[in-house]
Amino acid sequence: MIFASFFKAMGQIGDPRFRKVLLLGVGLTLALLIVAYSGVLWLVQSAVGDSTTLPLIGEVTWLGDLLGGASLLLMIVLSVFLMVPVASAITSMFLDVVAQAVEDRHYPSLPPAVNIPFGEALRDTINFLGVIVGANTLALILYAIFTPFAPFIFWALNGYLLGMEYFTLVAIRRVGRVKAKALRRRHKMTIWLAGVLMALPLSVPIVNLLIPIMGAATFTHIYHAIQARSPGPAG
Repeated sequence: MIFASFFKAMGQIGDPRFRKVLLLGVGLTLALLIVAYSGVLWLVQSAVGDSTTLPLIGEVTWLGDLLGGASLLLMIVLSVFLMVPVASAITSMFLDVVAQAVEDRHYPSLPPAVNIPFGEALRDTINFLGVIVGANTLALILYAIFTPFAPFIFWALNGYLLGMEYFTLVAIRRVGRVKAKALRRRHKMTIWLAGVLMALPLSVPIVNLLIPIMGAATFTHIYHAIQARSPGPAG
């Protein structure tokens, strides 16, 4: 089921609606990272000022530049780990577009899906963004302690988060939030393994930017495959 769903999603990668969501997700992610760095830089400059007096050295004017450069390097390092998870979270706000493109092509006989209100979608995105950024930031500690296992920790963690979020968001459109969470619990191993498949290419530059789109499309297929094997309407 997982690989069949993935290859179906791959076959639709050139869909214009996929490209639209990709550009929106990456653009908004870059804007968010720039705003975050600007905030850090403002805090550094506000705390240090134009000049600072250091013990045994006296007044210096270069401390602000040094801390500003260090904060830039820190943001670059963090962005390597956070760019794609953050893009995944932001892309979830536009999931309906990807899911609808998949259903239009592969499941044309389905009735219309329930539109998720923008406010609710924004709330879910903010919640997911907080969880995924917090979890990946805390995972940096595990990466440092268990360095040889860092890739496996990254894949397992993000596989779980991506699988849980994308499956739920896809299913909500068809069966509502309560039933979506029940389905997720019932098929949690399949969903986690599919999430790990999505997380594996996250370490590959450029390719990793496609993962949010591929994940949304793949989990749309997985949802319908699960519903085809389970009793109850697909929505």
